[in-house]
Amino acid sequence: MAHPVAPKRPEVATKPEVTGRTLRVFLYLARKGASELRDVQKDLGFSTASLASYHLGKLMEAGYVAQNEHGQYSVTKDSEKALLEGYSRVGALLVPQLFFFAVLFTGLVGFFALMSFLNASYVRLLVATSVALLGVLWYQTLRIWRRLASWG
Repeated sequence: MAHPVAPKRPEVATKPEVTGRTLRVFLYLARKGASELRDVQKDLGFSTASLASYHLGKLMEAGYVAQNEHGQYSVTKDSEKALLEGYSRVGALLVPQLFFFAVLFTGLVGFFALMSFLNASYVRLLVATSVALLGVLWYQTLRIWRRLASWG
């Protein structure tokens, strides 16, 4: 008896992860707006225009940046949302969204840990749970924050 062949699933194209200097170029364009190649080179301190062009090319190839008829580069619609998922703007800063939870839970766990000294029956469980929670939360926050490590 022949087994039916499952239809092939269409391959979903995934955009490359943007990190390092390329992410720096993207963030520069997101903050500054339409910019020329020489502006990107000068403002980000790249040694040559070809280095800035390389990173802009990577962003254009991924569809995150477009070049207009005047030669200026700008962030494409919705690309900021896609690249900066998991971050929140606080003024001019980008902060991982988990940072707010990390701060909140750090305060709560500190408070409850202090209060648990008055009732020692659940200290071990509270401390173990708190340490595990904080470990996971801070790990995720720092992992996301590292993506912005090259952004001054």
